[in-house]
Amino acid sequence: MTEAAASAPPGRSKEVMVVLPGLLLAMMLAMLDNMIVGTAMPRIVGELNGLEYFTWVTTAYVLGTTVSTPIWGKLGDLYGRKTVFLTSIVMFLIGSALCGMAGSAMLGGTADGMTELIAFRAFQGLGAGGLIVGVMAIIGDLVPPRERGQYQGIMAAIMSLAMIAGPLAGGFITDHLNWRWAFYVNLPLGGVALAWLFLKLKLPKYRTEHRIDWLGAGVLTVGIAALVLITSWGGQQHGYPWGSWQILSLAAVAVVALLAFIPIERRATEPIIPLHVFRDRNFSLISGVGFLLGFAMFGAITFLPLFQQTVQGATATNSGLLLLPMMAAAMVVSLFVGKRITTTGKYKIFPVVGGATMAVGMVLLALMDVNTPGWQTGLFIAVLGLGMGGLMQTTMLIAQNSVEQKDLGVASSASTFFRSIGGSFGVSLFGAIFNNRLTEALATNLGPAAAGGGGGAPEIGIGTSAAALNQLPPQVKTGILESLATAISGVFGWAVLFAVLVPVVAAFVKEIPLRSGNTPATVEATPEAVSAFD
Repeated sequence: MTEAAASAPPGRSKEVMVVLPGLLLAMMLAMLDNMIVGTAMPRIVGELNGLEYFTWVTTAYVLGTTVSTPIWGKLGDLYGRKTVFLTSIVMFLIGSALCGMAGSAMLGGTADGMTELIAFRAFQGLGAGGLIVGVMAIIGDLVPPRERGQYQGIMAAIMSLAMIAGPLAGGFITDHLNWRWAFYVNLPLGGVALAWLFLKLKLPKYRTEHRIDWLGAGVLTVGIAALVLITSWGGQQHGYPWGSWQILSLAAVAVVALLAFIPIERRATEPIIPLHVFRDRNFSLISGVGFLLGFAMFGAITFLPLFQQTVQGATATNSGLLLLPMMAAAMVVSLFVGKRITTTGKYKIFPVVGGATMAVGMVLLALMDVNTPGWQTGLFIAVLGLGMGGLMQTTMLIAQNSVEQKDLGVASSASTFFRSIGGSFGVSLFGAIFNNRLTEALATNLGPAAAGGGGGAPEIGIGTSAAALNQLPPQVKTGILESLATAISGVFGWAVLFAVLVPVVAAFVKEIPLRSGNTPATVEATPEAVSAFD
């Protein structure tokens, strides 16, 4: 494809619309997977046993996704986006098939099916790491930044839809088929996306000489793996205390690896993450916004279903519908923001207003108590969704507009990476806050014995079900519900502290005109960044 074609929006628009269904289907696979599997986990644990290791089913997937995201982005920059993206789909599908067969007669019927599932989930996560970043980078190749907002708005809407459909689909599959179909369902959908993109997707190649920074990739993988394990294990019921030697050792490994990564990248001919991209003020700022967004949003949203299902008595089957106000608001705003950016070329206002609105939503959620009705919670999370809609794709757009075309994959993967790491830290920190506040509240409402599962109260935690609570005496149940409401509202209160930083950091982003063609962006270097990375 010629450079002239790359600058012709009308022709590009037609080409994008041809491949967009395949791209959206691939992205939906990555978004749906964790939602569907989460609903099926009780059945999986019941069949494969290994309750003490069940958190690893999620941890292995997150670990594989996080460590591979920057590598997929760099490989796409080096070897061409199409080949690398299709490879990631194939890996994801192979991993899905293996997960579905874990512990079954098809693999010899081993007794240690949970170990198999954990290993296969890690492999599936390696493939998933290339799905979302690949879609974002491909859109970046096909569409110049000035036209990109409307397409990223569509993608944000699809992501919102996937978050709604995931729990519903997972509940239906688990109840009416078998938990293995939570993985097998990826095969026909992914197969269609793979075939469609293989036939229809055509991308220009920007480089022909390739050198992979294997040392940098290895050191980065070690550092990220240590961080993910810290956030997955630290302070958790089935993990280790924050001050334990295991967590402190992982922290030391992470610090050493990430410090070693900087000089390695300086010397590398083709670095995995070119440090020069951080010279651009906008790129550095929006990376910080992405981290804070993931920290506040994903960390806090984890506790919404717990509040709705236990404190408000909703059923797990309706867990997807309970998030509908938030996702619908995010979807509408994302589409509006994408259209406005395309029409006006202005984008700075959206992460600022979106961040402020998200902070207001967190404040409202922090005010909830045991008497808060469901309709009021729906209104609060709709406000949160309005803020999310102004943030989710504008962060990616600003990151992509801040780098040259040859570094587009790196910018896309870095944006996804910082948001994922922020979310991982958020879930871990808020989980520890929840457990501590719950213990204190149970001791206050039901006595010290109740905090440890005594005094007629079961062991209460993130996995507590409404059915278990209904078996308790009314006075004990009321005390537990009040304690849960106090603990969860406290989590949202802490989330406010991080959410308010989002519009503050976003306010320092400089509104550089969006490129009308895929030409290199003007890099604005700050003296501090240059001295840090040169």
